[in-house]
Parts: sequence; structure tokens; C-alpha cells
Amino acid sequence: MTLTSRQRAYLMSLASTLDPVIQIGKDGVTPEAVISASDVFHTHELVKGTVLKTVSDDPAHAAQMLAERTRSTLVKVIGRKFILYKPFRDNPRIELPE
Repeated sequence: MTLTSRQRAYLMSLASTLDPVIQIGKDGVTPEAVISASDVFHTHELVKGTVLKTVSDDPAHAAQMLAERTRSTLVKVIGRKFILYKPFRDNPRIELPE
């Protein structure tokens, strides 16, 4: 899914109040991290995560890899925090601006 700059800004404003619920640890994007993130997307369309300082990989690369493996969209990476978006299939709660 490709987001416009307006849609990205809207999602970032929604995510500003969220606490990180996904953590990528020292082992990077492991199958367990992917499963954990996929489980979060059963109840949330928009999630915030962090890449711990012990990760040797670039935070943007790790976040992009997690987005690809969970079939979500990487909204933004700021420092070691990232925002992922994956709309619900049947009834999306977040309506993106055109």
C-alpha cells in the first residue's frame, strides 16, 4: 500500500498518543517478533514499535523488514521508533484522507 504525504501525516498524528507495543530485540527481526507483531494487527490497525539499542541493524531497515514480513505499511521511522499501519480487511476503523 502506498501512502500519500497527507495520509502519512494523518497516521502520524493518530500514533502520537500511542505507546510502543512492538519491540525488536538484539537478535533483530526474528520469526517470534514477526508472529508477535502479526498478533497485534488482529486488534490494532496502527501500531508503534521500537528498535532496541542492542540491535546492530539500522532501525529503518529493521522496521521495513518487519513491515514486509507482516504485510503492513511502514508509515515513518523516527530515531529508533517506527509506526506500522495495516487496515482491517472487513471493516477498517481508520479512514484515511484522500
